[in-house]
Amino acid sequence: MKFRGEFVWHHHEREDELFLVVQGRMRMQFRTGDRDIGPGELIIVPRGVEHCPLALTEDVHVVLLEPKTTVNTGNVRNERTVTHLKKL
Repeated sequence: MKFRGEFVWHHHEREDELFLVVQGRMRMQFRTGDRDIGPGELIIVPRGVEHCPLALTEDVHVVLLEPKTTVNTGNVRNERTVTHLKKL
């Protein structure tokens, strides 16, 4: 996936998420402190942990590993929520 700017504060009740940065730099914001991640680095966000991805460069490209049923905005529903996946 590719993103810009700040996403939305949220958490996932049942799923862990793994973010692997391919290009750019991002900050994973947590209520307990932030972690900056660059190309070739990854971070795992455990289920239930509130977080908010923030792009530190114009575009950040990440490989996001999570179950296919995971709602991208977790417990938050807004204009950024994706409720279905496109078939490739």
